Amino acid sequence: MADRRLQVFYTVARQLSFTKAAEQLFMTQPAVTFQIKQLEEHYNARLFERNHGRIALTPAGRLVMEYAERILGLSEELETRVGELTGAVSGPLLLGASTTIAEVILPQVLGEFKARHPQVQAYMTVGNSETIEHRVADHTLDLGLIESPSHLPGLHTEICCEDELVMICAPSHRLARQRSVTPEQIAAEPYVSRETGSGTREFADQYFRQNEVAPEDLNIIMELGSGEAIKGVVETGAGVSIMSRARVLKELKLGVLVAIPLAPRLIRTFSFVHPKEKFRSKLLTTFVEFAGARMKRIAEAA
Repeated sequence: MADRRLQVFYTVARQLSFTKAAEQLFMTQPAVTFQIKQLEEHYNARLFERNHGRIALTPAGRLVMEYAERILGLSEELETRVGELTGAVSGPLLLGASTTIAEVILPQVLGEFKARHPQVQAYMTVGNSETIEHRVADHTLDLGLIESPSHLPGLHTEICCEDELVMICAPSHRLARQRSVTPEQIAAEPYVSRETGSGTREFADQYFRQNEVAPEDLNIIMELGSGEAIKGVVETGAGVSIMSRARVLKELKLGVLVAIPLAPRLIRTFSFVHPKEKFRSKLLTTFVEFAGARMKRIAEAA
């Protein structure tokens, strides 16, 4: 096991905040400060500059950070590999998923994976695609499942399945009986949008641009950070939205929403993201293989 002081230092250096590091490590702030002080005394060097409530790494701190990342990574790899000698797939699995994947697809996948591997403890963080990929890059999550390509060079992206986006509206809406709708038709309607940073928002905006409709010209009446909230607003007839077909299957069966294909169609991919340089454990490899196959079947069924 790696030196606890080094683990604390690494967390503070990543967060550049003693308070945030203490929260992440489930420690008190004085305890974190004490660990850093001990490490500075050990190396006889100041590791952080403190100025007006902000901290920054000193040259010595940057050197320690470089080695700490490598030492902690090797320590984690050692523990994982020794544990794998038993042949069992077990241990904690720290996942992050964008909202559509987390709410629509992943619960079924996790339930089935847990039934096969009862010794695995899965923990899931939900956020938009941008938030999840940054958490993976910070090594606070083992794996991210996102709705848009990663923009971070340190992450490896692995496509797992396709997902079709459609326009949704209330059954009473004037476009509800259309066989398909164009970007120009959508732009003429009151539009309920996801928030900036959402994978769905990014793909929709890109789709409009590719079809010569500027996203800023849309008649956006609301920006909401929840797919469930968007469905509720659209059900009232207040406007239309673009959403994954898989996300509205229940509402389509109940007849409270209508899903109309876009012309041209809008197909996106769901992807796994994980750090390029980080060792991938047997647990993580097993989950990626299982989840990829299962998510592909679920998406195809939609």
